[in-house]
Amino acid sequence: MNLNENEGYKLLVKALVAVDNESECEALLEDLITRKELLDIAQRMLVAKMLSEQAVYNKIVEETGASTATISRVNRAYLYGAGGYGAILSKIKEEN
Repeated sequence: MNLNENEGYKLLVKALVAVDNESECEALLEDLITRKELLDIAQRMLVAKMLSEQAVYNKIVEETGASTATISRVNRAYLYGAGGYGAILSKIKEEN
């Protein structure tokens, strides 16, 4: 099944788009996913940020604690995925 055909997935996307500020986002994430899932996702975002800054795997492992398998998966998604990491990291960079 295509994710876009899944009613729950569509609702999740709409919920994320409807978030107005950081505190609303934090509340939604805390209610939606476990602390472990949240930390895993946060780690992936940090790995993607470091990859976008051309950091080498050893430095990423050292600074994030991510496994090389996780770094490789994030790198593959960053380079060949849907473009989400790059788009969001660019937006964040512009805001800072």
